[in-house]
Amino acid sequence: MKRVIKSISVLVIALLLAGMFTGCSGTEKAAKTSSDPATKGSVQMKVGTSKSPQAMIPYFYQQFLPEKYSSEVIYFSSISDSVNALMAGTLDATSCSMVNVISAASKGQPVVVLCGICNKCSALVAGVNSGIESEKDLKGKKIGYLPASAHHLLLLDVLRRNGLTQDDVTLVRLERETANDALKNGDIDAFMIGEPRPSQAVAGGYGKIISYPYFDDSVGTINAVMITTKENAEKNKDMIQDMVTAHCEATDYCNANVDVWQEKAAAELGFDPKVLKIAQSNTEIFYDITPEYIQQTKNLAQQMLDLKMITQIPNIEAMFDLSFLEEAEKEIKN
Repeated sequence: MKRVIKSISVLVIALLLAGMFTGCSGTEKAAKTSSDPATKGSVQMKVGTSKSPQAMIPYFYQQFLPEKYSSEVIYFSSISDSVNALMAGTLDATSCSMVNVISAASKGQPVVVLCGICNKCSALVAGVNSGIESEKDLKGKKIGYLPASAHHLLLLDVLRRNGLTQDDVTLVRLERETANDALKNGDIDAFMIGEPRPSQAVAGGYGKIISYPYFDDSVGTINAVMITTKENAEKNKDMIQDMVTAHCEATDYCNANVDVWQEKAAAELGFDPKVLKIAQSNTEIFYDITPEYIQQTKNLAQQMLDLKMITQIPNIEAMFDLSFLEEAEKEIKN
């Protein structure tokens, strides 16, 4: 009898142990693939971006994120407002022009660059009846610009390269949404602003491209990146890593499926698909940050200092945390 009880006890223990190990294995798998409504989307991810097709990548995050996340994309008309929201903790990350990143860092704000989002996208556009045929014709003209933006800096660089200063022209502050109306109505003679507004002016027949102001001897084509805060990068590593990986996968997807990307931009942002096709040649979405990119960022910071857009140059190297990008690239390759 004792022998029977002992045999049963051994069998029960063996079954319990097997169940424990089977349960552990199943739990580990479920953490990655669970579709349980109680857990799906339980982790909120809030990402800021601007209302432009080149900043559309966060709209594609959800299809590349683990199921536990529910991502929300919040549109900001002002990049400064998105940075402020990030600093206040209401965003986990946001797209941001490199000019704004440098400006924030120069003021001591703990911004961290995670990966790229877009290059290029700027254009100097003149009204068809403005009398402007080249950059040299800008003297004495009214030029619209978006303050403290990459386009603003490029405009000032164009003036400098043509022997002009801000005193030789009239600079008119604009918002993205009002730029084309101002040009069409003759309130300004030209503007320097981001896509797809330049392409809208061309498609509408009231504007013409004067130049794409990219100079390899200075800042090249750098434009915008994805950023978070140092606190987020340290305390929410898993979320930031999953976001950066999703960002890279979404970027690759959009580059391979341009029509889908443009259809999404047209549907979400209300842009004419024909305009987006025109803007495509002046738009580059990307994520990789190279040593050359960091050097161009340093060049950009120096120009901002020279133009009195900042009072001091921050530690540019310290702004970048590429560990998330490096891990994302490894995951994608595997």
